[in-house]
Parts: sequence; C-alpha cells; structure tokens
Amino acid sequence: MEVFWERANELQDLEKINSQIERGEAKIERRQNTRRALEAKMARYRAPFHQLKMQYGTNKGKHYNEEEDRFLVCMLYQLGIDKENVYDELRTEVRNAPLFRFDWFLKSRTAAELQRRCNTLITLIERENAELEEREGKKKSLGKKPNSSGTSTPTQKRKADLMVKNSGKKPKK
Repeated sequence: MEVFWERANELQDLEKINSQIERGEAKIERRQNTRRALEAKMARYRAPFHQLKMQYGTNKGKHYNEEEDRFLVCMLYQLGIDKENVYDELRTEVRNAPLFRFDWFLKSRTAAELQRRCNTLITLIERENAELEEREGKKKSLGKKPNSSGTSTPTQKRKADLMVKNSGKKPKK
C-alpha cells in the first residue's frame, strides 16, 4: 500500500483512481454505520423477534405490517448485513418462515424489493438512534448545569431527606 501511494503520481488516471478509492471507503463506512445502528437497536431488546418496535413517523407504508418489518430487521441482523448476498438469504428465510406460511404478499417479494424495504427500515432506525442520542445529550447537559438559583434540585432534596431519616434528626427548613 505504501508503494502505491509513493508511486501514485506516475499513474495517468490518478484523479479517477482516487475518486474510486474515496467512493469505496465511503461505502465501507456507510455499511459500518448501518451495522452499528442495527446493533444498537437490537441491544435495546431482550427478545427482538417479539418486542422490537419501529418508530415509523408519518411514512409507515401501506403494504408491510409491523410484524413483517420486525422479522425483516431481526433476520437482517442475524444473517449479517455485511454479507454480499444477504437479501437473497433473507428472501429464502422469509419463504421458509412458518410465521408467513399464508402471507403471499411477503413471500412473493424479490430480493431487490426486500432490500428496498430494509433500506427504508434502516433509515428509520438510524433516525430513531439519532433522536435517542440527542435526548441523552440534552439530559447530560442538563445534569451538568449547576443550579444557579441557590435552591436544591428534587434529587438533592430526596438525598437530604434520606440522610435526615437515617440520622434521626428533623430536617431544617
């Protein structure tokens, strides 16, 4: 790799090669971010095949129901989103799942259609994770701010009450 970069200026199509390398790196980074988002979503549930909830917002869609979406997300995670032919395997899993024995709509989807739906679901998951991180960031920033009014916060009051109860003395007002 070092030799390539040392002698890269000798190549005629250096700009074209650089742009291909950058596109490839961006694609790898996108896959890693998607995998992390999926892992974060799954980590929030003990039994994701039964408990997983999707926050659809305004674009739920007419064709897929929540049970189908849950199965698609869980199987995508279980099969591994990094695989080359994951959507073909996902299609096979959908067809073999006893849960969808009579669901002709889902069983008749092609790998490309399942991929499109999974991409939509992953976008929803990434958006949900971003909202959760934002809320946690706000909570942490609120927790770090000192109380400038001089009064104690409810948490501080509860701690003081517990200390008073344990010591047997009456609280000061």
